[in-house]
Amino acid sequence: MTASTPVTVAAHAPREVDRALFTYLDDATGERVDLTAHQLGEWAARSAGLLRDGCRLTAGDRVAVLLPPHWRTAAVLLGAWSLGLAVSFRPRATAGLAVLEPGGDMPYDAVFVTPERLDDWLEDVPDGTHRYLVGTKPGPLAGVPVGWLDWSTEVLRHGDAVPHYTAIRSSDAATPDGTTYGEWGGLAREMAQMWDLRAGDRLLVDAAEHEQPLKWLLAPLSVGASVVVCANLDRSTLDTRIAA
Repeated sequence: MTASTPVTVAAHAPREVDRALFTYLDDATGERVDLTAHQLGEWAARSAGLLRDGCRLTAGDRVAVLLPPHWRTAAVLLGAWSLGLAVSFRPRATAGLAVLEPGGDMPYDAVFVTPERLDDWLEDVPDGTHRYLVGTKPGPLAGVPVGWLDWSTEVLRHGDAVPHYTAIRSSDAATPDGTTYGEWGGLAREMAQMWDLRAGDRLLVDAAEHEQPLKWLLAPLSVGASVVVCANLDRSTLDTRIAA
């Protein structure tokens, strides 16, 4: 699944280095974050460094990413996939796709969750050797519980230069249930084709309606399209936003 590595993310728009590949908007707070392909690649590289050097994870290790659509979620997912890790996530809306939930008796090697979901899903958050809280607001978190670390602080301890990554085979497991990188890549390209997405297109995603990373991350990136993820979408301004 070549669209899921920082190297290929950073290569999507070589002629448009200033164009945002990933935009995150929050209509409730007015927050806006624009990341070029290179910048997203740098954050993914930092996340990979955290998992590889900070957590000592290697290809095949298990990671649970219980995060909503967000630019930080994109960085965590891309970093994990770049290392060949098996990533489990729990989207609310799957559009007929299998729900890939963490669970079972086997603990995860690393767990990522928002503070809000730590409270909501207290019984569902799986055990993990390394546990990180990922805030969806700017800045570091306050009052991090014992046993957890603040991702926004820890990730900055690692460089943003894209290092050499372990080669990922299409037959390697991308999720703990055995779905392979090749299968996820195929699904991403099929979905992009279904939406008629092409390189240079821009996809607007309602974060509340589409938590499946296949939709808001992999499908557009698989064809070189850019994405705008909007939290707390104000539908009264939708036409204006589409025109913009």
